Amino acid sequence: ILYYKFILQTGLMSMDPQTGFIKSWVGGLDHHYFKYDHVKEAKRQVGSTFKPFVYATAIDQHNYSPCMLVPNVQVIFEKEIWDLEEDWIPRNSGEKYGGELNLKEALANSVNTITAYLMKQVGPRKVRKMVRAMGLKGRIPPAPSICLGTPDVSIFEMVGAYATFANKGVYTTPIFLNRIEDKNGIVLDEFISKTKEVLSEEKAYVMLNLMQGVTTKGSGVRLRWKYGFKNQIAGKTGTTQNQSDGWFMGIVPNLVTGVWTGAQDRSVHFRSITLGQGANMALPIWGEYMSRVYKDVDIGISKDDFEEPNRSTIELDCDEFEKE
Repeated sequence: ILYYKFILQTGLMSMDPQTGFIKSWVGGLDHHYFKYDHVKEAKRQVGSTFKPFVYATAIDQHNYSPCMLVPNVQVIFEKEIWDLEEDWIPRNSGEKYGGELNLKEALANSVNTITAYLMKQVGPRKVRKMVRAMGLKGRIPPAPSICLGTPDVSIFEMVGAYATFANKGVYTTPIFLNRIEDKNGIVLDEFISKTKEVLSEEKAYVMLNLMQGVTTKGSGVRLRWKYGFKNQIAGKTGTTQNQSDGWFMGIVPNLVTGVWTGAQDRSVHFRSITLGQGANMALPIWGEYMSRVYKDVDIGISKDDFEEPNRSTIELDCDEFEKE
């Protein structure tokens, strides 16, 4: 049993956000010994990879800019107002508070108090409505705590949801079959992705801009100094309670990839956040994988910048914003 609990599993899925076509599916370490799919069958707590959904809901409802400053103070969800057993006061990692942070800095460094502030502005029911439209079908209680990633979600659903940001706000269902033919080439069945507009093109681009901060100055910055990526990458790391699950969601213009790492038994966890965070557990897999993808130019994965909308009214240049 001890030996079994020492084994870390992982799951990975990539899809083209425009077509919905699944490009990669890794359900575990070795199907011969572990006949369990960690892409679609498994559902685990997603941690901070849920935070962009809260940001997206707030930006969609209130047109917030990534440059908007928010006080870094604890937020209280009163039990009477939010139908809780007791007041809930989310804490930051390391108990660091004080000053102000703009939304881009806050998401880059996964600051819980800022996500809690946004949750208080929009409420959990609107966040749940948003993620339902983006393909998350499991149990998501209308509780404020979902803002920190308490729901269990599959990699399959997470990649489909993140692809919405890369597809100009249109959710596209992931599919891995185009058609079924018989031996004579007669088409027996065809499959196409279903689409649904969730965000405007402008607000989807704002989300990409926000998540680029994760890979340039935040928890995903090792993609720059260790793996040498220089192209635009939007992403988000995630770590669950007790360092049981590590996540990384990475986006380039024509490929969205999600990685989860953890033990098959969720009671297994790392002793410290340094070792057990998504930036250590899952992000390196994304980095190694994308390094190999980019080496094969025939695959055609883009290194271009994300396409900007023709018209944008939301301030994105936070350096200029702070100068003013």
